[in-house]
Amino acid sequence: MKRTFACPIKIPLFLLLLLCLLTACGGKPTDDAAKEVASMQTMSETYVDTMRLTLSPFNRQVICNGRISAAKKSDLRFSNDGIMLQLHVKEGERVGNGQIIATLDKEKRQREVEKAEHDLLRARVELTDKLIGLGYDADMKDVPDDVRERAEVTSGYYSAKYQLEEAKRALQDCDLHAPFAGRIANLEGRTHQRSDRICTLIDDSGFDVEFKVLEAELNSVRMGQTVRISPFISEELVLDGVVTCVNPQVDEKGLVKVTAAMRGHDDKLIDGMNVRVVVEEKLDNMFVVPKDAVVERDGYHVIFCYRDGRAVWTYVDVLHSNINSFAITGCKRKETTVSDGDIVITSGNLNLADGTEVICYGH
Repeated sequence: MKRTFACPIKIPLFLLLLLCLLTACGGKPTDDAAKEVASMQTMSETYVDTMRLTLSPFNRQVICNGRISAAKKSDLRFSNDGIMLQLHVKEGERVGNGQIIATLDKEKRQREVEKAEHDLLRARVELTDKLIGLGYDADMKDVPDDVRERAEVTSGYYSAKYQLEEAKRALQDCDLHAPFAGRIANLEGRTHQRSDRICTLIDDSGFDVEFKVLEAELNSVRMGQTVRISPFISEELVLDGVVTCVNPQVDEKGLVKVTAAMRGHDDKLIDGMNVRVVVEEKLDNMFVVPKDAVVERDGYHVIFCYRDGRAVWTYVDVLHSNINSFAITGCKRKETTVSDGDIVITSGNLNLADGTEVICYGH
């Protein structure tokens, strides 16, 4: 920011009259009166900050609200029906891949395995008898494959073997294992009860963020673009994300859904948290001013340029905006222009009028 110098404002007429009255009453003004006059003179002066306008890059920003979701999430439930005997985890607990989450009562499944083993043994006897009846030895070494296959089917051996495998699998499924590492959420399972869903397992090592942009802002979003993500609970925390998906459809509200994968991770983030998403696009050769430099007058955007110690009213158009700045140009409807090197007033401009005498801070 470059500050410039302006000549002090002249002493107003009413202050001169006050000095005359004080002098007439007492010969010459007292020290207190002189101080009061000096104070009134200072209060009547308008001090401002300025900057020199130059072409520079501008980060156009689209600011959206979004929600993060874990990249990997699963509702865990038993594949078999039964009474849950043990629950090995608590809500919020971290578990490793393959760790046991809960266990069903295994007594019924164990009996089914024992019965299937007995049925397989009986079917094996039937198979041996059939092959011996066909003229083959009991060891079944020289039995052709097609003959053996028919004998296994007709003797019930094939079916019994399959039933045993299913019974063993059902017994193993009485232990519910974590399919990946993560945290336990929405714990619904209760011991000695039947439960459809036991819990939700969330892998919070990575998150996706889903947000929506206006149809008119869609040109500012592209695949692979970097976005900045901040949770509402901590605006100081800023993480980067990369746009991975742009839904090719505009909804009834004129919005387009966009998904970004977050690069960073923080323990403060949890599934479903609301966040602010900032999409930035770098534009070159823009006249950039702080937002405080632009005020509204008569329904137009206005800046005040500093010229010869005075504030000069200048209409402008705002091309783009971000959190802190505007990219401006001359007002098309008012046929005004701004140029490289113009000195723009950036503070103290709320009550200025065209031609107001001003003083720059530091001079």
